[in-house]
Amino acid sequence: MTQQPSLLVIGRTGQLARALMQAGGDHVTALGRPEVDLTNTDSIKAALAQYRPALVINAAAYTAVDAAERDEAAAQALNTTGPANLAALCAKRDVPLIHISTDYVFDGARDQSYREEDVPSPLGVYGRTKRAGEEAVCQHNPRHIIVRTAWVHSPIGKNFVKTMLHLARDRDDIRVVDDQYGNPTYAPHLAAALLQMATHILGDEDFTGWGIYHLAGTGRTNWADFAKEVFATSAALGGPHASVTPIPSAEYPTPAPRPANSCLQCDKAYKAFGITMANWREGAKTCVQALLAQA
Repeated sequence: MTQQPSLLVIGRTGQLARALMQAGGDHVTALGRPEVDLTNTDSIKAALAQYRPALVINAAAYTAVDAAERDEAAAQALNTTGPANLAALCAKRDVPLIHISTDYVFDGARDQSYREEDVPSPLGVYGRTKRAGEEAVCQHNPRHIIVRTAWVHSPIGKNFVKTMLHLARDRDDIRVVDDQYGNPTYAPHLAAALLQMATHILGDEDFTGWGIYHLAGTGRTNWADFAKEVFATSAALGGPHASVTPIPSAEYPTPAPRPANSCLQCDKAYKAFGITMANWREGAKTCVQALLAQA
């Protein structure tokens, strides 16, 4: 007889899924392909039947922003159709679903931080498919929480902090854009907040706070200043570092357009769940320390 976990995480190898497994211990089971494939409804049905979770967190997604411009079908399958299927099957079992979304649902034209009620207007395929996924989850499972986050990094997986430290091993100066603003989010900090959210939901039989929430590191920065923080921490610890030359986005063209400002306002999560996210600098420093310890 399979031991029944409290939480089932869809996705196993990504930054957030790994952080959830580490933070949740025996209370969290994470399944990725081939055990659970969001493009295969039979695999979702089988996992829900076998593990009978009290709550599901969907941390699986197509996150290759630029590649999505070339393969919209793949992004659509994982970011829209898959979450729709998962939400519907969770609803049949009366299982609440926390679905992870992104700051890229916004176009970045707003000067201030985005609130949950601001109207999404994604710029590229990745953002459009993630926004469609939000709408699908809302439609198919009334007991849903959609969590938008941003600029996620951790000691594992592919992310900005790892890339900067890698480049600094071979370069003395690195050109980094300075006109895109957001909230760097350390995956273990996000995982802790999601588990706090899940515990609150499962502990309140009368919970009615379903809907969209923002969870991201507090404080705003741009990519160039983010890189400077990474290198300052690394240099202090004797690790690789480089000088940073700020450049406009026009000098670093990408297949997918990026929002100029995708900062997220997280007050709603504090009011509903008492969640306070750490400052982005704290997360960046902790991430660098962990990466250097692995080297």
